[in-house]
Amino acid sequence: MFKTIADPTDCEVRSVILFLNLKKVKPAEIHRQLVQIYGENVMTDGMVRKWVRQFNDGRTNVHDEARSGRHSVVNDGLVAKVNEKIRENRRFTIKMLFDEFPQIS
Repeated sequence: MFKTIADPTDCEVRSVILFLNLKKVKPAEIHRQLVQIYGENVMTDGMVRKWVRQFNDGRTNVHDEARSGRHSVVNDGLVAKVNEKIRENRRFTIKMLFDEFPQIS
């Protein structure tokens, strides 16, 4: 029995898929091996097939691509400030939250 690895990063799993795909391992076998090492919830068989297709189409990057959209303004400091305001006044409303922190939509 193999030792399982808990909570692998997405790029780690994709790197394994890329490696095994380059060795001409079939997608179903790649999925079986991933489940054997990383556990049942690592990635679905369909997602493994999707990544194999992308790698066969020429993709070599295993990292997430940048996405368009608005950047998040939430950070640890802002969360701490909101928590502090709520602790000061348990009747803190959404309207008061907006008035106090207009950068939050």
